[in-house]
Amino acid sequence: MLQNINELYGNRLAASDGDIGHVKDFYFDDKTWVIRYLVADTGSWLTGRLVLLSPHAFGCLDQDKKVLLVNLTRKQIENSPSIESHQPVSRQYEVEYYRYYGWPAYWVGGAMGGLGGYPAVVPPSEGEGLAHLKHHHRDDKHLQSTRAMTGYQIQTVDGAIGEVSGLTVNDRSWEIRNLVVEAGHWYAGKQILLLSENVDRISYEDSTVFVNLTKEDIQKTAKNDAAHLSKVPE
Repeated sequence: MLQNINELYGNRLAASDGDIGHVKDFYFDDKTWVIRYLVADTGSWLTGRLVLLSPHAFGCLDQDKKVLLVNLTRKQIENSPSIESHQPVSRQYEVEYYRYYGWPAYWVGGAMGGLGGYPAVVPPSEGEGLAHLKHHHRDDKHLQSTRAMTGYQIQTVDGAIGEVSGLTVNDRSWEIRNLVVEAGHWYAGKQILLLSENVDRISYEDSTVFVNLTKEDIQKTAKNDAAHLSKVPE
């Protein structure tokens, strides 16, 4: 089911033996548009640590109670590889992280989706394990914050149309399906959904998302409620 990621921020995180905090942010791969980690705010429990949770650990999402179940114990999380909150997530750290939990690494195999795609990961290739992984694949630069995307300008082939106000994510595969765009006066102050596959690139220096559509493309598809763009449902 698609969720606006803004509705997930602040949700309580419940491990198998007690609460561990709440959802602070998500890190996604900006090439495959898949959530790779949830950033947990653990309050005073693990002060000073950046606690990352892979979708491998996610259980059911209770939308009514705003609780995401985590299939780990508090001790497992506490003993997981530590990373300081001000440090980037390096590939070296990720190798250690996935080795600790015994999960298949998502970057092994060169694709984004696994068999069945829940969550969207890739099982290790035959004969290839974490111990033999090399640090490549855009080391230290492949993950971006979903919160940081808020307010980014949308630049079409022929001009700007508004800014990012949210993202829609599949809460089973944790793939980002759409960018929610506040079109402002350009489209009667309405919101539209823009498929992530229409994104050419993201300039983090300029806080801009470049898409491979014209303004006319977007107007037509939004008006016709087509598959690529549509109005955000109430």
